Amino acid sequence: MKLSDFDYHLPKELIAQKPLKRRDASRLMVLRGDSIEHRIFREIVYYLERGDLLIFNNSRVIPARLKGRKSTGGRVELLLVRELDTNLWECIFRGKLREGTEVSFPSGISAKVVKKGEGTVEVRFSGGDIRREIWKIGEMPTPPYIKRKVDNPEEYQTVYASKDGSVAAPTAGFHFTQELLDELRSRGVEFAFITLHVGLGTFLPVKVEDVEKHRMYEEHFEIPDNEADKINSALEEGRRIFAVGTTTVRALESAFTDDRIVPGVATTDLFIYPGYEFKVPYTGLITNFHLPRSTLIMLVSAFAGRERILNAYREAIRRRYRFYSFGDAMLIFR
Repeated sequence: MKLSDFDYHLPKELIAQKPLKRRDASRLMVLRGDSIEHRIFREIVYYLERGDLLIFNNSRVIPARLKGRKSTGGRVELLLVRELDTNLWECIFRGKLREGTEVSFPSGISAKVVKKGEGTVEVRFSGGDIRREIWKIGEMPTPPYIKRKVDNPEEYQTVYASKDGSVAAPTAGFHFTQELLDELRSRGVEFAFITLHVGLGTFLPVKVEDVEKHRMYEEHFEIPDNEADKINSALEEGRRIFAVGTTTVRALESAFTDDRIVPGVATTDLFIYPGYEFKVPYTGLITNFHLPRSTLIMLVSAFAGRERILNAYREAIRRRYRFYSFGDAMLIFR
C-alpha cells in the first residue's frame, strides 16, 4: 500500500482558519452505506438513539510551544510532545541545539538538553514546575496550516476537555457545544470519557512511500475504571457505540482484550490503516476531514473503505466544505 493512495488535492481556501462562532453550526456529512447526506452538526441528534454510547477523548491541549534564548543569544523554539518524567520532556525544536545546551525562558524557567535524537531532544526544566509555568509562558501549538495566532486558549479546546497533556487537539470534538451535549443526554444518549494525549504519533507526517514501513510514536492514554464499565456494559448489551475522533478509536483498540475494554494507564503506538481488523464493534465514527497522506486519513479509510472516503472527500470539496482542525465534520456509519 502506497502513501500516494491517500493523496488528494485541496484548494487552500477550504482550509478553515478559525472555528465558527457557534461550533455546532458546522456542516456534517453523513456516510451511510453508499449514500451521502448533508446536514448541520447539531442535527446529529436525529442519528442517535436512547441507549447509544458516545465515547469522547477528554484530553486538554497545553500551551506547549515555548520560545527562549541560548546563552549565546540565539533564539530557540521548543514544542513539548511527550512528558518522560517530572520536568523531563521530549521536544521538537527549531534552532541549533546540542547536548548540554541551556535555554532560558521568561519567568526564570530554564531547560538543559540532556539527549539529542533524530529531530527531537530531551530537555530537563528547572526553576519551577513546567506543567504550571507553560500556562504563563507558552503558546497554543496550532498546526502550521493555521495562519493566525490563537489568542484564546479555549478556542483550541473541546468544551469537555479536562486532562492536560495534548499538543494538538482531538478536533472531532470541537463541534459539540454544552447545549448539544445536554440535549443528547436528555434524549437518553450516554457518554464515556477516556484520555489519549495527542503527540507525535498522531500528527507526525508519514515520510515513507510504503505505508507499512511507517512507525508511530508512542502516546499516553488512560481509561478509568468507571468509564471502562460504561463501555463494557454497552458491549455486553449489544448497544450502539460511536467513537468521537480517531484518537478515541486508537485508545479503545489498544485497550480491548478478550472482548472487553481493560481499564488503566498505558501507551500505544498502534498504526491503523486499510486491512486492519477492528476489535470494538463500532456503529459509527465522528471525525473531521483530514490532511492527505496522513495517518488520520488512513485510519478513517480503514474504518470506512479507502474509495468510499476519497469519494466523500471529493464531494466535500465540490460542495465547499471547510477542512481540517477548525473545519466541518463527518459521521461515518460502518
